[in-house]
Amino acid sequence: MVNPFKYLIPRRWRSKAVTIPVVRLQGMITTESSTPFKSGLSLGSCAESLEKAFEHKHSPAVALVINSPGGSPVQSRLIFRRIRDLAEENKKQVLVFVEDVAASGGYMIACAGDEIYADPSSVVGSIGVVSGGFGFAGLLKKIGVERRVYTAGKNKVSLDPFQPAKDADIKHLKALQLEIHEVFINLVKERRGGKLADDDDLFTGMFWTAITGQTLGLVDGLGDVRSTLKARYGEKTELKLIAASRGLLGRKPPGGIAVEAVEALVHSAEERSTYARYGL
Repeated sequence: MVNPFKYLIPRRWRSKAVTIPVVRLQGMITTESSTPFKSGLSLGSCAESLEKAFEHKHSPAVALVINSPGGSPVQSRLIFRRIRDLAEENKKQVLVFVEDVAASGGYMIACAGDEIYADPSSVVGSIGVVSGGFGFAGLLKKIGVERRVYTAGKNKVSLDPFQPAKDADIKHLKALQLEIHEVFINLVKERRGGKLADDDDLFTGMFWTAITGQTLGLVDGLGDVRSTLKARYGEKTELKLIAASRGLLGRKPPGGIAVEAVEALVHSAEERSTYARYGL
């Protein structure tokens, strides 16, 4: 634990223990803001913590603890980019520590680290893109409901869940996925470089434990944040958890508490199903 009075003492009298700021990046990566009822990981939710961590003047590195099954590819890359920009601006090394999972967008964020460590049982990888939804066209017909949609532009209602899937729409979606996948692959190759193994499954969306991930070059070592940092910087190393400031109750739910509670249940179910994809 960091001594709160440490920086009131003249520098020449202070302990020579190294302080490493630690930022936790946890949960599904989403475009939605965190609320008192649900948490989501986005650039908006973690930007303040990252700024504070990298502004820590006398720390040689910033540690990021990641536990995320992925989510929005845009938010994932925005977080990745912000970490790299801050690291370069402040000349800090970035050390990433994976807890349960850093998969898909979670692994994209992990690639912002100069080194990636994980527990042997952590899940890493899933370098791919997925889109999902439900089709309700048959249900509407069964219950006697007619859907009426009026548009200007023939593709304005593509992938409408209330209409039968169209081959042209699916083809277009797959083209988008391939482009996003290529961005992801290039990012991993750029950051991991020669560490990556020559394995055909590496960019197929497959995921592995960190033990196998290390042989594939997705992970640099096995270990947790505390023991790894103390082994590197000394037993007196202090870990300083950096958290974003929040009001007593967080932001006010825009639709009222009842609406927010329902949304939180849906979000929780979606998050639970995403973690379940990795056996968690």
